[in-house]
Amino acid sequence: MADVLSDDEIAAQLPDTWDREGDEIARTYEFDDYLRGVNFAQMVGEIAEAQFHHPEIIIGYEEVEIRLTSHEEGGITDADIEMAELIDAEHSA
Repeated sequence: MADVLSDDEIAAQLPDTWDREGDEIARTYEFDDYLRGVNFAQMVGEIAEAQFHHPEIIIGYEEVEIRLTSHEEGGITDADIEMAELIDAEHSA
């Protein structure tokens, strides 16, 4: 079981492209068309399965919102920060 990060730890570790919203971190990725977003969401799902850490994924017309929290721990943990970094790395690749 992972420890919930403190406010200072979250502020120091949160990738610049992500925002903190209460007990979650979130980012919206924009795409040129719907299917690119769907394909990205599938890739995020594959990362989530490999990490056994599952985000909320909201697919819009030209955007995909990803929300991360560690439900069992009741807040943001290192696992959420790591997932955000992995997702960003895949999006940039």
